[in-house]
Amino acid sequence: MRYSSVTFTSATMADWQKDLLIAELADIGYDTFEDVDQGFAAYIPTANLDIQALETVLLNNTEGFAVSYEVQDLEDQNWNKLWESNFQPITVDDVCYVRATFHEPRPHMLYEIIIDPKMSFGTGHHQTTSMMLSYILENDFEGKDVLDMGCGTGILALLARKRGAANVLAVDYDEVCVASVEENKVLNSVDQITAALGSKEVLAGRIFDTILANINRNILMDQLEQYSLSTKKGGELYISGFYDGEDLVLLTEKATEVGFAFEGKKVLDKWCSAKFTKLG
Repeated sequence: MRYSSVTFTSATMADWQKDLLIAELADIGYDTFEDVDQGFAAYIPTANLDIQALETVLLNNTEGFAVSYEVQDLEDQNWNKLWESNFQPITVDDVCYVRATFHEPRPHMLYEIIIDPKMSFGTGHHQTTSMMLSYILENDFEGKDVLDMGCGTGILALLARKRGAANVLAVDYDEVCVASVEENKVLNSVDQITAALGSKEVLAGRIFDTILANINRNILMDQLEQYSLSTKKGGELYISGFYDGEDLVLLTEKATEVGFAFEGKKVLDKWCSAKFTKLG
């Protein structure tokens, strides 16, 4: 597969601004990122490169700092192998070990999750994924029906099942992610996870004890009403993919409007995750 790189440079871009821009680029198909001098490079399959979409993201996300970019078509190479060479295992809360197939196992860890990265998000390295994994470790999932919305590699679904969830529905609009969930189920010897292609329309008529949604602010705002319809009374909603501060305020207002009560938050490097409970 041929790839293109887009190198973004700015003398005034703060780390939180870079993180926000990367999150928005991921939503339009960029799947790998690396730091460069005064910025970062983003990679996307050449067939998916859309300059108009890129310009729209920059227009909406670069207020307060100037950024320039340069597009370059790259030679064909084994991108998965290159990406994997930079992928390192992580440990969450000292009990959950996330590794790839090419890393040594740690049998002494309480939970071990094996992820075949395939250049997709959800390997646990991003702050939002790490915080969501921590929420799963802290809360009761035994016997519950769970939704992993915007599932990526299925890492949250996998840990929820290992924590005793009875059934997990993993939903993503990306076919690569749906296929990745199926592969990672096998790698982890986990059943009772169903992967589905689509968005909030997949949830119509379905009720869950717990919803996990690690996406971004705009999609969460759009989908919160459906989450409310799909969460049983007393059920829990965990969301992430946004920043502490204004993002959390807006999401909490919307969640309250559709029947959720705010229970608490986690913050890591300005990224935020939050827990809500469904009221009657």
